[in-house]
Amino acid sequence: MLQINTSKVSRWDQHGREHVVHVQRAGVQRTIRCDTCGWRKGAQFLPWLKAEEHLAEAHQATVDPTEA
Repeated sequence: MLQINTSKVSRWDQHGREHVVHVQRAGVQRTIRCDTCGWRKGAQFLPWLKAEEHLAEAHQATVDPTEA
C-alpha cells in the first residue's frame, strides 16, 4: 500500500507575502515543491531544512510564523 504524507514550511518575506514549500513523503522518498515559483527537488535527508534554505535564498522569506 502506498501512503503519501504531506507537510509544509511557510515563511513570510519583508513585504508580508507568504511563501509555502510542501514536503511530500512516499516511503523513504521526499519531494519538496515551492508554491510560489514551482521549484521542485527530491530530498532523502533533511527536506525541511532544504525547504527553509530555498525560501530564504530564492524569496528572501525568513519570518517564521510559529515564532510570533
